[in-house]
Amino acid sequence: MNYPLHLSFKILAIARQLSMTDASGNLLAYAKQKAFKLKEAVTIFADAEQTRPLYTIKADKVLDFSARYHFADAGGRSLGSIKRQGMKSLWKAHYDILDAANNASFTIREENPWTKVFDALLGEVPVVGMFTGYMFHPAYLVSRADGTIVLRLEKLPAFLEGKFKIDKQAEMSADEETRALLSLMMMILLERRRG
Repeated sequence: MNYPLHLSFKILAIARQLSMTDASGNLLAYAKQKAFKLKEAVTIFADAEQTRPLYTIKADKVLDFSARYHFADAGGRSLGSIKRQGMKSLWKAHYDILDAANNASFTIREENPWTKVFDALLGEVPVVGMFTGYMFHPAYLVSRADGTIVLRLEKLPAFLEGKFKIDKQAEMSADEETRALLSLMMMILLERRRG
């Protein structure tokens, strides 16, 4: 893939829509999350018209406090999952990425939780809250069990839109890269209100 990758979504949209593009601006993935669903289910498409499904992400629970989200390709083959660590994620976002055999392969953690706290607090202040997208930029690190960072996702300055950049830090296999990118997409959808 042609890094850095860019993720974006409209903050005011009722149904969350997320797109991923490469450094040349080519659309790699598009997701539209259905509004008002009790159990999360997201389909990732190759096009914005939603005609070519690539992957599905489905929650195993109705409540997402410690839910696990399973990835599958268009043919239904399991690719792995991401699990939010409920209590650990209250202060600092913490997710485990598991392969298809349920072995932990990566973790996602916030680089600095204070950034998210200030972003969320100021986001509630009338008028000032509209500009927090320009002031605070939380970052998330995807790392292996040995601590090697493979991807870094950072929120970018934006007005009425969520924009993120993904930089590759180390080599991964194609399956690992797919699993890590699907995990980041799902994490952004889940963490969207937390900065």
